[in-house]
Amino acid sequence: MSVVNISCYKFVSLADRETLKVDLTARCQALGLLGTILLAPEGINVFLAGSRAAIDAIVAHLRADPRFADLAPKESLSAEPPFKRMRVRLKKEIITMKHPLIRPEAGRAPSVAAATLKQWLDRGCDDAGRPVVMLDTRNDYEVEAGSFDNAVDYHIGVFSEFPPQIAQHRDDFAGKTVVSFCTGGIRCEKAAIHMKAIGIEHVYQLEGGILKYFEDVGGAHYHGDCFVFDEREAVSADLQPASGRIHR
Repeated sequence: MSVVNISCYKFVSLADRETLKVDLTARCQALGLLGTILLAPEGINVFLAGSRAAIDAIVAHLRADPRFADLAPKESLSAEPPFKRMRVRLKKEIITMKHPLIRPEAGRAPSVAAATLKQWLDRGCDDAGRPVVMLDTRNDYEVEAGSFDNAVDYHIGVFSEFPPQIAQHRDDFAGKTVVSFCTGGIRCEKAAIHMKAIGIEHVYQLEGGILKYFEDVGGAHYHGDCFVFDEREAVSADLQPASGRIHR
């Protein structure tokens, strides 16, 4: 498998999105990359595929901008690019929640690394002895591909349905530690901030989402595959394409 696939995001204020769009479009096209880059006032979201050299070049180019210096792409391999074209798009949000006061750049919710989460799930409680509840913040068709064992899932169709759902179930998490998770970290970061804002006390986001968990610890405590938004449809715990197993 010779195609490198990356995904990464950063919540950071972007006032020069038009300029960035022109620059990144030209740079990605020159490198022969395929995929999508989303630019919003709140930040950047990147999904790209290409050769090892091209991916390394675009990551270096992004990190040369101080705003993106700490981008940490998650990687997987495939035999063919899972995208048909290259697009850089301007959006209102890089992930639509319709809660403009939720601004991750202003302060993140606490995060938990994959290795630490696995330890918690192995023993059934966190370091303080509280029961751990996994909360899936993804859409229903994504959850169908696979999820953490016994995860809470509200069967939402779009992410903007998450806030009213969590408001109805806030008291379910009293005395427990809640770990929100999603594919790559972006939705569960917004979700965790929102949960803290409405008074849920012990909230963490899974750092890097399911893909980083797979990369660091494999599929422990997870069943099925992870839905991804490209032609692979899903990846397994070893980050190999699992196309054909699910249908959106």
